Amino acid sequence: MKLKVHNTHLSTHRSVILHYYNLGHRCAAEIARQTKIPVRTVRYNLVKIKKEGGVEHRRGNGRPRKITLEDNRAIGQWIRRNNEITAQEIIEKLQANRNLTVSRWTVQRQLHRLGYENVLPRGTPMLTNEQKERRVQWALAHKDDDWNRTVFSDETSYQLFRNTIHRWSKHAQEEKKRIPKNRQKIMVWGAFSNKGQISCYSFRTTMDGPLYVEILRKHLLNGARKHPDINPIENMWSILKRRVEKRKPSNIDELDQFLHEEWQKVETNIINNLANSMKSRCLAIIDSKGERINY
Repeated sequence: MKLKVHNTHLSTHRSVILHYYNLGHRCAAEIARQTKIPVRTVRYNLVKIKKEGGVEHRRGNGRPRKITLEDNRAIGQWIRRNNEITAQEIIEKLQANRNLTVSRWTVQRQLHRLGYENVLPRGTPMLTNEQKERRVQWALAHKDDDWNRTVFSDETSYQLFRNTIHRWSKHAQEEKKRIPKNRQKIMVWGAFSNKGQISCYSFRTTMDGPLYVEILRKHLLNGARKHPDINPIENMWSILKRRVEKRKPSNIDELDQFLHEEWQKVETNIINNLANSMKSRCLAIIDSKGERINY
């Protein structure tokens, strides 16, 4: 899109310069002052008019691309057969099958032109057909539930020195963040309803059955009584982890402290939106035949 706008801009400049030339103007500096077009551009086009009689852009300038349409078709076939193929492997195939020698950069640029991006697949649980069917049946049974009376709870881990916050940089390859080899983490259990947060409990031991029962007894039942389960709390964890990471905790105690502080600061409208999203989540699962839905 940028290239198209740029070319249109240049075409307008050429037309304006030709117009002034036809009116008898021959001084590049004078035309530049009146049109605000750079004087070098005006001077170049005046010379071009005198030599060629016009300002039309000559097509076919520059070196032709080494990768032809037939090469593109071959590359497309290789990717469809194995979309984990690397640029180096494509280079080797082009050399062996099409007698074409190109660089890795040429291959990568061509893949971008063809619409391909090198991406890391998003991990998703491996669901059997039976599990998918159970998810659909659960969603059908609960899609019209009163979610105002539901408590959403889950546990997760928070790791110190996470590295998920993107940055803007003119030197992307030089952007670094110091991360220790062995990063500490804490375990967290939390619960909320559409009335707000119920409880958030952190611990640094391994979760087992007795501990989980104790957490529910102490933190869920007492809290749920103050606010008269597919699970939107996963989205709450994502929000909290990002906010805690932005505060840059430097040790495990700060990580724990920031977590509880950010839990308390989550806006009511976010909690309401998560709790009220259950009907749409059920319908999405039904439409997707039980596949995992990411929000």
